Amino acid sequence: MNYDLSWMLDSALEVPEARHAILVSADGLLMARSKDVGKDHADTVAAAMSGMQSLSRTVADFCGKPPSDRPTWRQTLVEFEHGWVFLISAGEGAYLAVSASPEVDMAEITFRMQQLVGQLGKALTSPPREIADTKA
Repeated sequence: MNYDLSWMLDSALEVPEARHAILVSADGLLMARSKDVGKDHADTVAAAMSGMQSLSRTVADFCGKPPSDRPTWRQTLVEFEHGWVFLISAGEGAYLAVSASPEVDMAEITFRMQQLVGQLGKALTSPPREIADTKA
């Protein structure tokens, strides 16, 4: 993928009290970041988010025996004194992470993230359009 999806991540930050957003590949590589996240910091967080997702999936049976052999991971939510981190699937092999202050409306940020995942899914599976050469 050689095109920039960062501008799409900024839409998640339209929710009051949302802070930062990153798009992460399953192997922990940064795919995109919102404008206020530095590249080095985003790379570090991307690797951590991949590990967090893996750990979350590992403890799925702690909630009870899943109906299938392979439990489906949906979301990881981590609370800190100074805020929240939300992590959800963003399609095949990608995750969306958003940070927010403690005052964020959790339902609103989760809803916005799901909307964004729908948009990202289309962008991740469709190559960018190329302008056709109209000169003959």
